[in-house]
Amino acid sequence: MSKQYRSLFVGYERLLQIGTFVLLFMLFISLFFWVKHVNEGKLISASDRIITEFRSGLDYEMANLLSFSLALAEDGELKNALIEDDETKGYEILSNITQRFKKYTHLKTLRIQLITPELFIFARSWDEGFEGMPLWWFRDDLNILKKKSEPKVGVETGRLLTFKATVPIRSGKRLLGYLEVITLLDELAKKLHRKGIELFVMMDEKYLDKAELMRDFPRVDRYVVSNQNYNYILLNDIKNLDWKALISEDYIYDKDTLFLSEPMYNGEGKQIGHYIFAIGEEIVTRYTEPDSRFSLVSQFSDEDIEKVVDVWRRSGESYRTIEDKELVGVLPKLRKEDKADLEKKAKALLRGYSKEELINIILSNKHEEKKNGVIK
Repeated sequence: MSKQYRSLFVGYERLLQIGTFVLLFMLFISLFFWVKHVNEGKLISASDRIITEFRSGLDYEMANLLSFSLALAEDGELKNALIEDDETKGYEILSNITQRFKKYTHLKTLRIQLITPELFIFARSWDEGFEGMPLWWFRDDLNILKKKSEPKVGVETGRLLTFKATVPIRSGKRLLGYLEVITLLDELAKKLHRKGIELFVMMDEKYLDKAELMRDFPRVDRYVVSNQNYNYILLNDIKNLDWKALISEDYIYDKDTLFLSEPMYNGEGKQIGHYIFAIGEEIVTRYTEPDSRFSLVSQFSDEDIEKVVDVWRRSGESYRTIEDKELVGVLPKLRKEDKADLEKKAKALLRGYSKEELINIILSNKHEEKKNGVIK
């Protein structure tokens, strides 16, 4: 081969190598952006789903609290305490109610207070001795309630940021006062934590002039972390994020963690801060799977019911065991000729119970009796 042809061949080979390199580089870049686009699409999809489910869970929490408040506002003893102006009786009733609910339900931070029509404290379950303290000077939401006089529920600012349901109590057309049922946002944060989501409730710092119990709470930018059961490590990560981007963008993905922001509104629809979420890679992956049935909050109600049932099961009710209850309970359902042998076993079993246990069983059965009759 002549020198001229050899030179042409070498030049062609180099050109081919350069072309191949450029083509592979372009393919790599295209693949990189394609993967990035797919991942961004998955993150956006997961973010939208998480936020949508959180809103549904928030609605459930509000509806649950309002339903409980409406039912409690019809309690005759509470109405009598207000009519008789018996603050001590009001405190005893509220205290007993919260103790029972803390023992037998998921409402572990439940607080209840009665407020006079003039917006003074009548009685509160968690603290005795505040009777007569005015609320109108720092509770703007109550002034609005007084004008509308309709039940309301929402996240409200006060000495703490809490869920509050406020319901008018009436006797006929007469306004006796207001019932207010309160739970801390920490309970919602705990539920999300069990699902793998870390929640940071950020209240605008301008409400600190009235939120005196929150003045030493940690801050991020111009917001106060209002729930006390937050993840300290993730809070430091949030502080190092571009806060403006976190508030305005769909999401921020940093250190294998998805950070989301959702506006927080009070009962009047006024924005008072943000909910910030931090979600680890494992949970994000579960949300991005095409046929994933993983749900953040759709099982909140089932979870609450399961807890109540579990407490009752562990308490054993009035019987020492479930088997004892089933044995005694089946007797009335048997035919006469089938009862004799089982009655002997039941009598022998119950002889081992104390007098107090037997009284509790009788009272429990009386309480559970069904009434038969005709509705006229």
